[in-house]
Amino acid sequence: MANGKSYGVTFPFRDSFDGKYLDTTDFEDDEIRSSLIHLLLTRKGARYFLPDFGTRLYEYIFEPLDGPTFNQIEAEIRDSVEKFIPNLLINKISVYAATDDIAELPSQVDNNTYNLPGRNSVEYTAKVKIDYTITSNVFNPSDFIIINI
Repeated sequence: MANGKSYGVTFPFRDSFDGKYLDTTDFEDDEIRSSLIHLLLTRKGARYFLPDFGTRLYEYIFEPLDGPTFNQIEAEIRDSVEKFIPNLLINKISVYAATDDIAELPSQVDNNTYNLPGRNSVEYTAKVKIDYTITSNVFNPSDFIIINI
């Protein structure tokens, strides 16, 4: 633990190795990353008493792989992040067809790649790369995640 603090539960959920029921985040950067992934992979309407939490990314699974669909995905992500994670600045959102071989996307980034649950990797419609900066930190660290839709 960093300075004896833990910020919240990691997402995706993992077992704890230090006696807690679930693993917790030890740094603010990890907590914000977990919050972002939690927000993106939660369907809107799935949370009781907070029906606007989440995104509609699941609705884009079988949509056409064209510019308007990619723009809607980007707008959905930006709107949700702006509303629920105000200390996160999205620098760039890149949406690609899952079948495209893009040089910008690293081939193996296990810690930064997340999949919509219940999908086989062959069935993905799109890959979304989100470059972000945490604005509440003194050093404004940057990172990215990749979501397979």
